[in-house]
Amino acid sequence: MTDFSKPEDVLRVDNLRTEFRSGGEWRAAVRDVSLTLRANETLAIVGESGSGKSVTALSTLRLLPSVGARIAAGSIMFNGRDLLSLSETEMANIRGNEIAMIFQEPMTSLNPTMKVGDQVAEVVRIHRGLSRSDARREALRMFEKVRIPSAAARLEDYPHQFSGGMRQRVMIAIALACKPKLLIADEPTTALDVTIQAQILELIKELQDEEGMAVMFITHDMGVVAEVADRTVVMYNGEAVEQGETARIFASPQHPYTRSLLAAVPKLGELGARVLPMRFPVVDKTTGKVLPLPETPDTVARGAEPVLQVRNLVTRFDIHKGFFGGLSGRVHAVEDISFDLYGGETLSLVGESGCGKSTTGRALMRLTEPTSGSVMVDGQDMATLGAAKLHDMRRYMQMIFQDPASSLNPRMTIGAAIAEPFLVHKLGSRKDADDKVARLLERVGLRPDFANRYPHEFSGGQRQRISIARALMLDPKLIIADESVSALDVSVKAQVINLLLDLQESLNLAYLFISHDMAVVERVSHRVAVMHLGEIVEIGPRAAIFGNPQHPYTRKLIEAVPVADPSFRRVRRGVSNDEIKSPVRSLDYFAPPRFYEDVGGGHLVQRMTG
Repeated sequence: MTDFSKPEDVLRVDNLRTEFRSGGEWRAAVRDVSLTLRANETLAIVGESGSGKSVTALSTLRLLPSVGARIAAGSIMFNGRDLLSLSETEMANIRGNEIAMIFQEPMTSLNPTMKVGDQVAEVVRIHRGLSRSDARREALRMFEKVRIPSAAARLEDYPHQFSGGMRQRVMIAIALACKPKLLIADEPTTALDVTIQAQILELIKELQDEEGMAVMFITHDMGVVAEVADRTVVMYNGEAVEQGETARIFASPQHPYTRSLLAAVPKLGELGARVLPMRFPVVDKTTGKVLPLPETPDTVARGAEPVLQVRNLVTRFDIHKGFFGGLSGRVHAVEDISFDLYGGETLSLVGESGCGKSTTGRALMRLTEPTSGSVMVDGQDMATLGAAKLHDMRRYMQMIFQDPASSLNPRMTIGAAIAEPFLVHKLGSRKDADDKVARLLERVGLRPDFANRYPHEFSGGQRQRISIARALMLDPKLIIADESVSALDVSVKAQVINLLLDLQESLNLAYLFISHDMAVVERVSHRVAVMHLGEIVEIGPRAAIFGNPQHPYTRKLIEAVPVADPSFRRVRRGVSNDEIKSPVRSLDYFAPPRFYEDVGGGHLVQRMTG
């Protein structure tokens, strides 16, 4: 039992049990969870999706649905008050005022029709009773506190005019506007680039020190846990299976599930000079034993000719302004990039949001029409193909998207969804399609009888496996994986990455792996291309890019990766206001001349002239 007698505890949860009604009976999502949180302390709650992390946080704030959910047992004490005994009016005064919450996706939490300054001012007017003018001044002070550049001007902007990192800063400003004693941060950096993530983590820590807040940090990223948490609670299947000092958890995990989480965490630099990708170790969640992995080859079995050749690819988008829609500028999304990709090889495309990674992937498929340049797939120039020929060529290159739930039709069984491209391209009969679906489901680690189920009946990791099976249905030579594992839990991510590597070896697939997760990129890549403002600023073998980065932007990306080891917790860094520069250019803009310097072994670094 946890000792709850210490007077400095801000939050004390004892034997919490939260249930949801399903199929006519109550089922526990959280069972007998106990934890404490003290002033100026950060407690991390970690675990995979469905483990009960967010339900624990929502229970603490009593934000559960009014129908079909209940707190069946336990107590929640906040600053000596029993939250479960308070009326809804009393809880409304505590929410946002004494306990604040930051959610994972700020765009779903911010009102798209209100200026962001008004949204901050609204909170302090409601909870602190300030006048409009005083609330406005307080909103400006909070914007400056969370280091939003040009704060006074940006009060007038709407949420869509902010980047992901700056929107999260707005959410932090709203959360801290009333100086809460407890801040609950529910996956606040999961969808952010590694550099923006580093800024947000440092900002929360700095503000915590200033205000003396207690912070409950919910995440599945063990690197973030090592970076910020004083103590850690590990949740699995609705239970807190292990908790203690973060350093102890990492150094000597006791529960098998904790060991499986830590085993799946990629550690930047652990591959050293190794040439080939390396699978993640897989640990059995019930026994804690490392499962055997298949032997990997010692050399790259890549094809003699490139599957994909890209030369001087440019993709720009016109910006129209005014009543008559006059052309006012262009977004230079992709600028003059070139590379080759061979069968059996993975080229990773990395960079921050807005750098042009996803636009590059879509331009290769001609889902977005390039402005200029050539894309050769298996010797065919994609730019010259008519609609019918383009339709035929796309069977050789398939795409796996970040969110499988939005790329699968919820009204189709997954068997029908996987079979659809096979039938559309008229590659065989319905029976042929069904037989191949069964084989592919087995190949991606799912049962053939799952073909009759619908997407909502699967977990996120299973849906991503279904998307992989769908991509393989046409026997492609090239797969473009666009942030295909960034939203997955660490253990599920490891399983999906291992599956992709297995398929690559057996089918000699070429992967263009688009990601901002540098630790995962190091694991899966043969070569890496770093994009910044639509340009490839550095490209070369994976060991060279990570072992000896030449471009300042590459070094910035690598340095921002959290280290999954509390003993290497970094010295506090100053919070940067830097955002990725805008790719919008005026009509008379001319890019400065560029050339690439070969620093050895096919490692090219962009140099600017003038």
